[in-house]
Formats: sequence, C-alpha cells, structure tokens
Amino acid sequence: MAGFYAAISGGWRTLRALMDPRIDLRQVRRAFGRAASSYAATAVLQREVESRLLEQLVYAKQPPTRILDLGAGPGRASAAMRRQFPKAELVALDLALPMLREAGRGWRWYTPKAKRFGRVCADVRALPFADGSFDLVFSSLCLQWIEDLPQVLDSLRGLLRPGGLLLFSSFGPETLIELRQAFAAADALPHVSSFKPVPAIGDALMSAGFRDPVLDTDRFTLTYSDPRELMRELRGIGAGNAWSDRRRSLTGKTRMQRVFAAYEEFREDGVLPATYEVLYAQAFAPEPGQPRRQDRADVASFPVSQLKIRRRPPG
Repeated sequence: MAGFYAAISGGWRTLRALMDPRIDLRQVRRAFGRAASSYAATAVLQREVESRLLEQLVYAKQPPTRILDLGAGPGRASAAMRRQFPKAELVALDLALPMLREAGRGWRWYTPKAKRFGRVCADVRALPFADGSFDLVFSSLCLQWIEDLPQVLDSLRGLLRPGGLLLFSSFGPETLIELRQAFAAADALPHVSSFKPVPAIGDALMSAGFRDPVLDTDRFTLTYSDPRELMRELRGIGAGNAWSDRRRSLTGKTRMQRVFAAYEEFREDGVLPATYEVLYAQAFAPEPGQPRRQDRADVASFPVSQLKIRRRPPG
C-alpha cells in the first residue's frame, strides 16, 4: 500500500474546491456527527437505497482489489463489501468522525485484521489518496451534499484505475417536495435542501470523462402521522437543511403552525406523505489519455445521447 494515502497533487485540486458557496459542509459534518449514534436505527430509507446500490456491484468487470466507500456513515455498506470481496483492501471515508467511530464498533476486537477495513475522516472535495488508488468507488447518499459535483467527479475519476467502477446514489429534486412547499407557505427562506436533477448528474459524469454512464431513478413515499414525526426523523439521521443562507434562528411558533397547516393539505388516508426521489449512477473510468476537466471547463468524451436513464417501475 505504498503511496496509497499519498498527499493530494496537481494544481486542479486547490483550496478553491473547499469553497462551495451554497452548501455549508460544516453544518453537514455537525449534523451527521450528532446523528451518528441514532443513524443506524433510524435510517430505514437510507438502508434500502444502500442495498439497491450494492446490487449494482455485479457490474464490476472483475473483483476489485481496492475499494473506497465514500460517505460511509456507520459502515454498513463497507461491511457488506468486505464480505463480498474478502481479499480487497477497503477504506471507509466520512466527513463526520463520530460516524467512523460507529463503523469501528461493528468489528469485534477478535475480528482478524485482514477482514476489517480502514477508516479515514476527510472531505470528499479534497481526498487524501493518490491517483489510480482504487478499482471501485462506492458512495450512497453522500454526493448530494456537494455543490460542485463535476469537480468531485473529476477527482473520483482520477482515483480510479482504468476500467474502474463508480457507483453512487443521490437524492433528486423531488425529495421532500411536500415539506418544501409547506415551508414556502411560511416564508421565502430555504428550509429544505435542494438536490440536483438527472440531467445535471449526467452532465457532471460526462464532463469528468466517465465512460458508459447509466442512471436509474426510484421514487419512495414514506408516511407519517404528523409533520413533527418527519422532522424528528430527519434530525435523527442528520439530514437537515444545509444551505448556507438557511435561517439560523429558531422558526417561530406562529410560522411553524402555518407550516403544519400547509402540510395537512397533503394528508391522504389519515397519513402525511414524504416523497423521496433517488438517483443511482453507474459509470466506468476510461482508458489513459482520455480528456479530463481542466481549469473548471467541462470536457465531454462522448455525446449526451450515450447517457442511459432507466426508471424503475413503481412498487
């Protein structure tokens, strides 16, 4: 593993990548850090999305020897990939250190060292690995917190060996649309994070030069007895509002009553729905010599028509 944790190199990975103007990554780190102990028990939807993304490991051209789980959280996917690829070197990376501590608790002291996985606390916008370090980069519901997705995908392309597989999931713009509309009835400030649509993710993959990208979409509807139950769950998994221009003070009682009243308009059959749109992306790193994103200019290595979008049937 000499050089595996090499320092970042290249002028294109600068501190400017740490200056996303709209998403407050410090808030994301704090929120997920606070949620670390309750995340595994609360994140039912996240586990389902993670499981569906793990199913796409069958598309790997050969068993990976080095794997990066990006935004690993409490390490459930890392453990699953360790079982599936027991000979691979596996690294679980997360922005929130408490999440990585939870991941470590999943391995008993008597577990053989060869069957464990490394843990790295780092920002996905400044990854501390050398180019060509991994055969597989896996990331479930992490990259939606990144404003400059093309920059990060360009970085991930560099980390992958030629032919290496990138798998990630992200929330789409219809996620929590009911809650967003309910808050809009109270004021014009952002209270619910917004997420990138399929075309933006496809463009980002192409501008980074990934090959054979395929996007799948899912739509989930969770139900709640009242809006407070939904908000408690969001806090329990750390999925709060991460916009940098979000309201920093507490939302007043009168304003929240307007929010709850507006949400009630969505009630059907005695319950309130919460929609989640989930996007799954699969792409391969190209052979050496393919163009890369340079000076923040988008460089596509194949036409938009090659982007495949698959929508899963409901149910």
